[in-house]
Amino acid sequence: MLSALGNPRQAAAQLMNFGLILSTAFMMWKGLSVISDSPSPIVVVLSGSMEPAFQRGDLLLLWNRNLFTETSVGEVVVYNVKDKDIPIVHRVISKFGTGFVLLRRRPTAKLLTKGDNNDSDDTKLYAPGQNYLVREDIIGSVVGYMPFVGYVTIMLSEHPWMKTVMLGIMGLVVVLQRE
Repeated sequence: MLSALGNPRQAAAQLMNFGLILSTAFMMWKGLSVISDSPSPIVVVLSGSMEPAFQRGDLLLLWNRNLFTETSVGEVVVYNVKDKDIPIVHRVISKFGTGFVLLRRRPTAKLLTKGDNNDSDDTKLYAPGQNYLVREDIIGSVVGYMPFVGYVTIMLSEHPWMKTVMLGIMGLVVVLQRE
């Protein structure tokens, strides 16, 4: 079982395989980011604010290439609030202005969002002095989801010790694996 540790060539090959797996995952993530035009093409729902449409732990697939249509009322979007790291998944409930202005470089549409399970709109969640979202705040629109797949991410963020255990197990599998 520990024979791989005695053979430096086999240990180096296993280390290279592990590095290839990590770099492949990173390249797939970056490829999805480029294709979807979103810095985060996959997001996990962290709260129950969008129930019953999306449950806590659902994995959302995002698309940010609105080439022919602009964000509309009723669309579920994921956005970032300035100075906060956690993306928010909510539905657009109001839109003011239009996003297509050919002569200006910046769209003029202002969006107001709200969680389906919330009583009021998101103005309290926005940054101080911000009453609406603009297109630059939006990470992407939801185009698909996988129910409950994101619970692994939630478990790892709520219980940091699980990350260490999981990384340790993955490292042992790589070291002890025979080819």
